[in-house]
Amino acid sequence: MTQLHPRRTGKTSPMSSSPDGPSRRGWLKGAAAGLVPLSLGGVLALPPARQAMARVFEPAPALDALRLSGPWLNSAPLDAAALRGKVVVVCFWTYSCINSLRVLPYLRAWQARYRDHGLVVVGAHTPEFTFEKDLANVRQAVGDLHVDFPVVLDSQRRIWNAFGNNAWPAFYFIGGDGKAHGHVDGEGGYDRSERLIQTLLRQAGGAGVPVGLSPISDVGPEAAADWRELGSGETYIGYGQADAFASPGGLRPDVQRVYHAPPQLPLNRWSLAGAWSAGEEFATSAEPSARIAHRFHARDLHMVLAPSAPDRPVRYRVRIDGAAPGPDHGWDVAPDGSGVVRQPRMHQLVRQTRPVQDRSFEIEFLDPGARAYVFTFG
Repeated sequence: MTQLHPRRTGKTSPMSSSPDGPSRRGWLKGAAAGLVPLSLGGVLALPPARQAMARVFEPAPALDALRLSGPWLNSAPLDAAALRGKVVVVCFWTYSCINSLRVLPYLRAWQARYRDHGLVVVGAHTPEFTFEKDLANVRQAVGDLHVDFPVVLDSQRRIWNAFGNNAWPAFYFIGGDGKAHGHVDGEGGYDRSERLIQTLLRQAGGAGVPVGLSPISDVGPEAAADWRELGSGETYIGYGQADAFASPGGLRPDVQRVYHAPPQLPLNRWSLAGAWSAGEEFATSAEPSARIAHRFHARDLHMVLAPSAPDRPVRYRVRIDGAAPGPDHGWDVAPDGSGVVRQPRMHQLVRQTRPVQDRSFEIEFLDPGARAYVFTFG
């Protein structure tokens, strides 16, 4: 059974591991989380919750919802009238989310291969963190990530809510008839999704629609996760959703204090050391040499990091089991462990080349003013 791993909306209680809403960490398995097919005229054999979701798009208000937000990048504004007769893939994503980044190779490939046959890919950029609402940040990310398909900024979640969406990434496949014919939450199932695109293009009158599957180039952080070895889950640092925190005394909301690392970290626990101020979304380092540690089990370790001010880059040094990462350095780190936070985004800090095992990660910020939001793994 294919495992799909969407990030879901919801909150955990401050400094608690108990969710009080739908879990972002939910792992959906099998067909219920895979491609949900709809017939041309109605819903096919869906579980009740999926039937309710599908009826939102019967017949066709979905594309009109694209008018609810903006601005747009890479395109003039699009709506149902502009997209009449087109096959449309609407993907909800956000640029600091590793799950969203890992689907970009497929979206780019589908856009390039099927654009001339009537496909339009629309990225609905719905932010998780406040910095992802900033147009300049999103514009830079779209350029840096080589996203060439239309992107609409959905910073107030108007499109998200109109679709009844609740996960990053999420795909909605809309035919030339303006009706939704499939929905996928999370990663995976790309072969079925692409075959559905081909079918919808032919049904819409497309000629010469390619057969087979698109070649995919997924390098660096965009490479597929090592699901088999993934033993650590998304871990938030801001007190709004923080859990698994191991420093003595716990997190102190909205005050600066000196934290201490415990002598040993159990697996999937994290700690702060040095002077930090814990905010709802992120913790901010308040002195040079402030550190964060995490004991993890995964091939890849990422962190969403930002400088406190755009003109104040923050240098850092990564250690794995107390040593420079060497061949296990991530995309954003040199083999000696050095790196710099310049923009608010996800940073890949570890990619293990050796057999995956429990490892101790530490990042030391050599300058004050680093904002740390979340750990993610792959």
